Formats: sequence, C-alpha cells, structure tokens
Amino acid sequence: KLETFWVTTGMFPQELIVALPARVVLSRVTVQCYPVRTLRIERSVAKEPVDFEHCVEKDLQYTEGELQTEEFPLPDLQATYLRFIIKSAFDHFVSVHRVMAEGT
Repeated sequence: KLETFWVTTGMFPQELIVALPARVVLSRVTVQCYPVRTLRIERSVAKEPVDFEHCVEKDLQYTEGELQTEEFPLPDLQATYLRFIIKSAFDHFVSVHRVMAEGT
C-alpha cells in the first residue's frame, strides 16, 4: 500500500532489511522513496541477516513533492536478505514506500 511507509528517525545512515521467502535469484529491485539522496543495496545469502555484501550504490534524482522510483538491475544475483542503506538525503527525514524484488 502506498499510503503506508517506513520513515527514518532523522539521522543517517539508516537501514532497512528485507527478508526474502527463501534464497532467490534476482533480476531487478525497484524502490519507491522520498527524498533519498544516496541509496546502497547489499545482499546476504546466509540463513540469518549477517555477512552482507555490497551490490550497488546510486545517487538518486529528486523532484520536490514527487516519489522517487528507482530501478536497480541485479542480474542473476542470489539473495536471502536485502539491506537498503540510506546514506544521505535531501531532507532531515525520508520515507520508503515500496520495495519490489523481481526474480525466481
């Protein structure tokens, strides 16, 4: 639901960990957020959310009043957990509205 979201506490970095149903092979991750400046995605293939590895880091474009929708191609990337690290923002608080992972 886009009317529900996760919001930061105002200091950076902030992180959000998503548990996938099992080890999956990803092709793409899409994130809808506001107003994130730098976002990093890491993955873990462990049974617990530990031993994360860097996947991608990106500076996002920002338009006042509009949700940011950013796609991250991650071809053939295996993961059990995804960690999203918001390293910086265009404001004191940010929100994450949707995380979509595609793959098998």
